[in-house]
Amino acid sequence: MRLTNIAHLRLPFGRLLSYQVTVGQLGAALPVSFDQRRHVGAGDRAGSWMALSFRLPAPVPRDQLSEAWLAVISRHGTLRSVFTPGEDGAPQLHEVEVHGGDWISHQLNPGQAVNDALREVLDVACSPYSQPSHCLCVLETAAGPTVIIAGDHAHGDMWSMLVLARDLLSALSAVQAGMKPQLTPVPTFAEHTKSLTRVGPAPEKVHRRWAEVLAASGEVMPRFPLSLGPPTPTAERVEVREVLDVDDAAAFSAQAREDGVSTLSLVVSAMTAVTKELAGVPLRAVFPVHSRYDAMWNDSVGWFITNSVLESADEDPRACAQAVREAVKLGNWPLQEVLTPWGGMPEAPGMFAISWLDLRRLPVRIDARGLDAQYVGASIQTDGVMLWFILNDSGLHLRCRYPDTDQARDHVGTWLDMLVARLSSAARASVGGKLRLGGRIYRVQRASRVDIPAMVQLLSDDEIGGGREGAQNASYEASFDAIARDSSQYLAVVRDEAERIIGTMQLSIIPGLSRGGAARLQIEGLRVAAGQRSRGVGTAMLEWAHEHGRARGATLAQISTEQVRVRAQQFYSRLGYENTHVGLKRVL
Repeated sequence: MRLTNIAHLRLPFGRLLSYQVTVGQLGAALPVSFDQRRHVGAGDRAGSWMALSFRLPAPVPRDQLSEAWLAVISRHGTLRSVFTPGEDGAPQLHEVEVHGGDWISHQLNPGQAVNDALREVLDVACSPYSQPSHCLCVLETAAGPTVIIAGDHAHGDMWSMLVLARDLLSALSAVQAGMKPQLTPVPTFAEHTKSLTRVGPAPEKVHRRWAEVLAASGEVMPRFPLSLGPPTPTAERVEVREVLDVDDAAAFSAQAREDGVSTLSLVVSAMTAVTKELAGVPLRAVFPVHSRYDAMWNDSVGWFITNSVLESADEDPRACAQAVREAVKLGNWPLQEVLTPWGGMPEAPGMFAISWLDLRRLPVRIDARGLDAQYVGASIQTDGVMLWFILNDSGLHLRCRYPDTDQARDHVGTWLDMLVARLSSAARASVGGKLRLGGRIYRVQRASRVDIPAMVQLLSDDEIGGGREGAQNASYEASFDAIARDSSQYLAVVRDEAERIIGTMQLSIIPGLSRGGAARLQIEGLRVAAGQRSRGVGTAMLEWAHEHGRARGATLAQISTEQVRVRAQQFYSRLGYENTHVGLKRVL
């Protein structure tokens, strides 16, 4: 899923509408979390929201969308709560009833971009003290609507946005089928806040470690180690970078496994090295960690994020893994008690924060690619640096926000350039792209167009291929182009130390509903050059293929081969493949 902000959001031109619900009288008081108090206590302001946009494939009547959205609100008590300023200035949270309302059309001024019009709507509707501080917007086009779900950060996080999108799509499907949406109510974030009051005081070692990190940062939360210019909020600059594609991300993760650490730890290693090289200091950053400590909160909506601090002085991956584990533990305790000696979170200009989200591991999924779903951040003024890493099925993505000053563009830009280069280099040098056999090293990579003759030669070099391969190059080139455009296909070549192609195979990820919705890895066209056979190359290629499938969510590998290939069948059997199915085919 793409991670962007409102200025960079890709939107079609259409009619912009928002659904304005009706809010009843204030009800029972609810507990306010430490982070909510800090966020809402700063008052109403533009740009305090987050959103998720996605496109539906066909027009949808507005009454169906509003009915589905009301079902979502009914499920999530968090969406039926509002903030009000208390007598002492501290925000108070109350239950409210939410009822249906009206669709409001928002006219675009001459020359006004759709993004700017949407931003104006969300800045007003989703400010901290708005009642409610969430909003459903739609851009209507002839091809179908683009839906935007937005809310003030006090009521949601990035995980929550996925929950809301999933629930809205589920409710909409029911409405379109002529049924009443049946969305079971889930625990609210206020219940989570209340549960944290039962957590005892943090151990002395936690207090001590927090104090050490803050002392090293000048008794404030960690700051970016290089100058950002004047220490006052200024217009933001947002960079969105596609750091690693799906192949490089898989290779990078393979290296992390080889090192015995998580992918995040290996990224922290790269950030530690870059920070040390440019600034000569350890990596220190605010490190948000999620507080969904129990599966009961997985389907809930709220600000299930608390802040911790990450300090990494040693770029060794295992040392970085320990730094990440420590940061998670430091964030497991209620911040209000931990930060009492500083009178709350001691923020200062230049604060540096790093957020990490691996969407592949979340128990909440939507068809992000089919829906063209995008996370959307607001536009603000800032005096600090915030990084968001998103790891998903299409690779590793990064969004960075920092002050738009000469110094920040230079220093943050250089830091990002070096980080991306280091991550890319690590992916290319990863064990994930190598086959080690004895003293030899072979390299697996995605085939290019110039490799077609060598692959055809391999395919034709056996008792069957010799009689069916070798057609005109144009047919192979057309097929290659079709394969290259399909992200579910991986046409691999294996090169030896002299860059000669000595093997090839085609790997296909096939989604399916059977076996509980399991994806399959189909392996076809596996060939090894005659001079390289019986050396373990084919076995190593299959092991690499299996890891390729696992990294893309496949839980089953399957191979088909002709009945006359007895030796090939024996080879596959030795590697655990079972002859459990009958394969049939016919010429079309």
